[in-house]
Amino acid sequence: MEIRGERECKDCGRQWSYYETGSVSCPYCGSLRSVGVGDRERHTAAQAVLDLSAHRAAVADGTVRDAAPALKSDLREYIRKTGYIHGGELLPLDDTSLSAHELLHAVDVVARSNRPSDDEQLYVLDLLRGADEGTRPDKQAVPSSLTDARGLAYANALEAYHADLTMWLDDHPDREARTTLETLSNHLKRVEALEGDIPLDESDALVRVARDIYTYLTDDDLDALASARDQLSALF
Repeated sequence: MEIRGERECKDCGRQWSYYETGSVSCPYCGSLRSVGVGDRERHTAAQAVLDLSAHRAAVADGTVRDAAPALKSDLREYIRKTGYIHGGELLPLDDTSLSAHELLHAVDVVARSNRPSDDEQLYVLDLLRGADEGTRPDKQAVPSSLTDARGLAYANALEAYHADLTMWLDDHPDREARTTLETLSNHLKRVEALEGDIPLDESDALVRVARDIYTYLTDDDLDALASARDQLSALF
């Protein structure tokens, strides 16, 4: 959506950035009476902060299954608020978002299993340990039973990024980027149809493609665009 990035309080007259606070209430006097000022800009990035400390404590005192409902609820809320356009500026696909998506899927698999393996539970704990800091385990650490979860999680994260990137391109047309993005979209549809059952190398390649498209658009880096296309071609 397009919103005015600045708010002005009708009571105290002070201004603040809505892009930074995500609130129409005045941070200075608390008044709810404010108006938007300045130009409208595309903005999808809400104030999303991922803090998993309480869930780490819950798992330490119990089990992954016990902690799963509250953990999944907070992860879904974070993912819902995560956007990639901030006041008209395109943002990169960050590791915290990828980790949040993967943790959501991995926790669901373990919580629904009658007898989750030690490897599965340890992997979830590893994800939980660093997801809110954008730390993702290497693909070599992913248990085979959670490969599909990682593939589908990355596809979901990339779909969300694809939606915002498409919206951003409506305001900043680029035929080459849009064509490459359409090819990426076709791959994501295939991954979702396969329910994430793809090699881990392919999941990582799709993430790199999205990031290369971002680099091309923000840095006018033709090598990054060529890299994105080469990686997509290699996946056929």
